[in-house]
Amino acid sequence: MEKIKILVVDDHALMRDGIRAILKLSGDMEVIGEAADGREALERVQELQPDVVVMDIAMPNMDGMEATRRLKKKYPKIKVLALTQYENREYVFSAIKAGADGYLPKKAAGSELGTAIRALNRGESFLYPSAAAALIKDYLRQATEEPYDQLTSREREILKLIAEGRTSQEIADLLSISLKTALGHRTKIMQKLDIHNRTELIKYAMHKGLVVM
Repeated sequence: MEKIKILVVDDHALMRDGIRAILKLSGDMEVIGEAADGREALERVQELQPDVVVMDIAMPNMDGMEATRRLKKKYPKIKVLALTQYENREYVFSAIKAGADGYLPKKAAGSELGTAIRALNRGESFLYPSAAAALIKDYLRQATEEPYDQLTSREREILKLIAEGRTSQEIADLLSISLKTALGHRTKIMQKLDIHNRTELIKYAMHKGLVVM
């Protein structure tokens, strides 16, 4: 059986040695190379063409996020397992946005590392339970959150002025801001409310009781 070819990227030699030792016991995986930062990782990927890259996130020179972003753009079929000591939602989202196929904290057991790599090699995704929980929690929050609650106090103020019939220039003059800033706020309001024209904005404002017609 052909072994899964793995590149280990971490700025700590001790960590790389540990991962290599764990995977050596698996029987179906082979560490074909190592790298100490993102720049070296990209060079090694081009040279070795691994199946899976175990990528540390926090590294000098070029961090794992940027390395993953560049790697996936050039080699979309190569799988990346983000490995980090952080489990908060910001890191999870950033890693996924960068193109990581899986996310595993360094506190995970060695057996979970193997499970994650095998899943990625099969074309699946892998999220450690705490990372998956963070994503689900955020999804549920967004699903139940009233769009209006996402607006800042300034955006609510501008929404009310738009609904009253004020032009963008008038809003800028009233609030002592530039026209560009006023237009920027208007764009953000539309994005947050998923509304795409002035008429619908006015209807929404009336529904919220911001203006009375």
